Amino acid sequence: MMKKLNILWLLSILIMAGCSSVTVNSDYDKTADFSKYKTLEFLGWAEESNKILNRFDQERFENAFAQEFMKRGFTGVESGGDIAVSLFVVVDKKTSVTAYTNHMNAGGWGYGAGWGWYGGYGGVGMGTSTTTYNENDYLEGTLVIDVFDTKTKNLIWESVGQKTVDENPRNPEKNIAYVAEKMMKPFPIQPIKE
Repeated sequence: MMKKLNILWLLSILIMAGCSSVTVNSDYDKTADFSKYKTLEFLGWAEESNKILNRFDQERFENAFAQEFMKRGFTGVESGGDIAVSLFVVVDKKTSVTAYTNHMNAGGWGYGAGWGWYGGYGGVGMGTSTTTYNENDYLEGTLVIDVFDTKTKNLIWESVGQKTVDENPRNPEKNIAYVAEKMMKPFPIQPIKE
């Protein structure tokens, strides 16, 4: 039980918090007319997300994405929005393997051709090598934002952000805002310039 609480505490602090690189992949419905959407409603977090993120970080992500949509001219509503937004988070334990090979050459002997009056002796060498493997366990966080057309119920846009979970709990508001901004960058409507 204590181990599970420690993992949940760690994840609630760490998930997507650091400003390290976020890999973003997105896709959208090419037939959707994004210019007709003006309001959005938040559907909430997918099941099990509350076991990974605490309430504070969930709210930080919600607010960060709301700001990104507002920059694009959207207005948030409790219900009846033109689009509906849902969020989902998952953490996977990964292992990376690195290998280092150390080559050691040993002296050798043998016959060979040579120049001059006395000919010469050549050499044949032998050696050994040792390869060392190191495994590194790490956590990879994946955050998904889905946007649906509320009339057709069709998924019209999705962005998936992935990054290694790091141990940088400082300034989570700024770091979470950074992740939201990166994930929203490929949205078909760009921020309105002021």
